Amino acid sequence: MSNYAVINPATGEKIAEYPTATDAQIQEAISAAHGAQKNWEKGHTLAQRTAIISRVADLYIERREVLATIIVREMGKPIEQARGEVDFVADIYRYYADNAEEFLRDEPIEPAGGGSAFIRKSALGSLLGIMPWNFPYYQVARFAGPNLILGNTIVLKHAPQCPESALAIVQIFKDAGLPEGAYVNIFATNEQVADIIADPRIQGVSLTGSERAGSAVAELAGRHLKKIVLELGGSDALIVLSTDNIDEAVGMAVAGRLENSGQACNASKRILVMDHLYEEFADKFATALAEVTPEDPTHEDTVLGPLSSDLASERLQGQIERALAQGAVAKIGGPARNGNFVPTTLLTNITPENDAYREEFFGPVASLYRVTSEEDAVRVANDSPFGLGAVVITTDQEQALRVADALEVGMVFINEVGGDSAELPFGGVKRSGVGRELGPLGIDEFVNKKLIRNKGAH
Repeated sequence: MSNYAVINPATGEKIAEYPTATDAQIQEAISAAHGAQKNWEKGHTLAQRTAIISRVADLYIERREVLATIIVREMGKPIEQARGEVDFVADIYRYYADNAEEFLRDEPIEPAGGGSAFIRKSALGSLLGIMPWNFPYYQVARFAGPNLILGNTIVLKHAPQCPESALAIVQIFKDAGLPEGAYVNIFATNEQVADIIADPRIQGVSLTGSERAGSAVAELAGRHLKKIVLELGGSDALIVLSTDNIDEAVGMAVAGRLENSGQACNASKRILVMDHLYEEFADKFATALAEVTPEDPTHEDTVLGPLSSDLASERLQGQIERALAQGAVAKIGGPARNGNFVPTTLLTNITPENDAYREEFFGPVASLYRVTSEEDAVRVANDSPFGLGAVVITTDQEQALRVADALEVGMVFINEVGGDSAELPFGGVKRSGVGRELGPLGIDEFVNKKLIRNKGAH
C-alpha cells in the first residue's frame, strides 16, 4: 500500500491513492533533472526563464479555485485561507520574475592590488526539495521560484498526503513552458530520499519540516557534503508590552495563533503579557479564542478547520494531556476532539519543568505567560530551543527596537501579525533551522558566487 493518498481530514474518507515511485523511477527522475540543468541554465537566457516563471504566476491565479479546493480536501485548510495561499504563491513567483535581473547582476569589488574583480552568480545544479503538508503550494514556491530562475533544476518530494497538489504544481510548470526535467515530482519513500541525497548529481537539499526530519537530512547531507537549507519548527512568542487598545492586541494574538488552524511553524504560540495587562488580556483572550470553533473547511466563513490528519490530532491531544498532568491549567478547552476537529485551548501556569514549556504545539493551542518587565519578557521569549520569529506589541518604538535586537530569532514583527510577504526573508536560528527563503536572500542560497579577478593584460 502506498503512503501517498488523499484522505480528507474533515470526513476521514480516502479519496485517492497514488503509487510510490520505484527505485528505477527515482533514478530516472534524477537523470532527467541532471540532464536538463545545463540547457535550462545556459540554453535559456535569464529573460526566457523569468518569462516562464511569470507565466507560472499567471496560471496560479487562473486556476485559483481549483487549486484551493485541492488543498482543502488534502489537509483541511479553510477555503478562504486556501485561496489566500494560492494568491501568495503567485506573488512569490512574480516577485522573483520581476527582480531576478537585479538580484543576479555582477557585484563589483575593488581589489587592493589593482585591476578589477567581481562576483558572478550561477546555478549549483540539480537540487532536492522535501516539502511539508501545511502549505502545499507556498512551501514549494519559495524554494522552486528563485532556484528555477537561477538555473537550478529540482527534484521535489512532497508530503505523502499532498499528491494531488504535487501533481497540480507539475502541470502548471508544464503548461507554463518549463522544459522537461527542470522540475520533477517524485512520490518517494524516506529510504529513497536518503539515496537521492547521496547521489553525486544532486548538489543541495532544501527541507521544510520537523526537527527530526531536519536532523536526519542534515546528517545525510553533511556526510555527502551537500549544501542545505532547513526550515524547521517554531514556538514563536507574541509579547504584549504596552497597548492603547487591548482588544486589538487580543485580536492580533488570536489571528496569530489560529492561522492555518494553528498549523504554522511561525504562528504565535506563546503569548507573553506584562503583569499590569495580564488579567484583562487573559480574560478577553480566552473569550475570543473560545468563540472560534472548528467548522467545515469548505464553508466560506470558516476560520478554524480540522487538523490535517488522525496522527496530527492524536499527537496534539497527547501533548495537551501531558501538559495538564504536569501542572498546566486549561483556561479554556482541553484534550477533547471530534475526529480531527480540535477545540481551541488556552494553557496557563506552565512552568519550565513542564514539557509544554519548550514544545511546539501544532494546532489551536495557545500558551499564556505573565511577565514582569521588558527584561523578563525577553528572557522568557528566548528560553526556547526554537528561534524562528516573534511579534512585539508596544506603544514605544524605541522599546520595540530594543526588544527586537535582544530576541534570539530570525524575524521580528512589530505591532503586526501575519506580516509575511514575498520580499521579506523567512527563516530562523537555533533549532528552527538554517538558511533563508523569500526576499533577496532567498535566491542567494543554492548559488555559486564565483569570483572573477582580472589583473589586466599580461
